[in-house]
Amino acid sequence: MPEATIIAESTLSLRAGKAAPSIGENMSAEKVRQTAVEFEAFFLGQMLQPMFASINPEPPFGGGHAEKIWRSMLVDEFGKGMAKAGGIGLADSIQREMLRLQEIQ
Repeated sequence: MPEATIIAESTLSLRAGKAAPSIGENMSAEKVRQTAVEFEAFFLGQMLQPMFASINPEPPFGGGHAEKIWRSMLVDEFGKGMAKAGGIGLADSIQREMLRLQEIQ
């Protein structure tokens, strides 16, 4: 799949209302952990998008605009599932850094 198509599909997924979780001041430890896991899920979903963008579904059971939207949502759910199951350790690092920044303030 051409690089321009991968970039276009990634841009489409970003325009579909996906955004990284926001970080607020003086968050509880539980909320910090939840935000860190949500960020890891978002990150993993974005990293998986190009891998699935190169798969071409075969007619008559796949393809079209609806397929692209469905695949984008599916990959996001894969990211959420991976993060919930422990992820790649990114949430732990983010949580530590968020707590450190709150202590500084």
